[in-house]
Amino acid sequence: MDEKKINNKIGVPVLIVTAFVWGIAFAFQRSGLDNVGPLTFMAARCVLAAIALSIVCIVMYGFKEAFTFNKDTLKGGLICGVVLTVANNLQQIGLVNTSAGKGGFITAMYIIIVPFMVWLIFKRKPEKKIWLGVALAMVGLFLLCVKEDFTITSGDVWVFGCSITFSIHILVTDYFIAKNVEAVKLSMLQFTVCMVLSWVVAFIFEEPSLAGMWDARIAIAYCGVISAGVGYTLQIVGQKYTKPEAATLAMSLESVFAAIGGWMILGETMSVKEIIGAVLMFAAITIVQIKKAE
Repeated sequence: MDEKKINNKIGVPVLIVTAFVWGIAFAFQRSGLDNVGPLTFMAARCVLAAIALSIVCIVMYGFKEAFTFNKDTLKGGLICGVVLTVANNLQQIGLVNTSAGKGGFITAMYIIIVPFMVWLIFKRKPEKKIWLGVALAMVGLFLLCVKEDFTITSGDVWVFGCSITFSIHILVTDYFIAKNVEAVKLSMLQFTVCMVLSWVVAFIFEEPSLAGMWDARIAIAYCGVISAGVGYTLQIVGQKYTKPEAATLAMSLESVFAAIGGWMILGETMSVKEIIGAVLMFAAITIVQIKKAE
């Protein structure tokens, strides 16, 4: 336990960098949709992520060893890859009809969802502050997503589904990194799985275009190499040396960076009501996590 606390000083900064990388990616994910469909964008992104991580593995382990996996790494990569495929594609579809800033804040609801999943799975009842956090988050989500005529966009619903799936991904990742897994190899495997499955889905529901992917090359490159390849590897490394409570708090900053990225890159603005909703959601996230992160 003491070693974990010491390593936490390394893990939290790593996860804050992860949150920044992911948050800025929302703006690129939105801009990329001007040229390709969401499923095609995700499939192309995963190709670059898998290639980038394969190169990293070769540099770290040598060509032969890079593609040799122990049982836990192989199993973890396959399972995490399937869950990540669902989460990433739900998010990308949702961003068709919602802003980068809103998408980031709704995605960050995994910070609230994870404690309840732990309750259901591990029978650990949430503390009272969890209930307060959930109440604030629900009010915040209402203000952020529900329009004056009491409707929400389809994009908001898709992204909320992504948040639930990301919650599962966090728990699954936490489970496997506690075992004898190699972080970069696990990340490479999960994106290879995500790449294959995403292309299957893209060819079924869309008509992938090389011209469209070339036009979206900058967005695909950032989201593939930086956000996916670097970001998810940093997540695995950071979680390995950080308590779950501190890790989720650090990663929740993704929502703040998403709003900043949407403003700086896309020129997005948020209404006063939406800003209040976003602030309440971040307050909820902080209330739930801050005490145990100290």
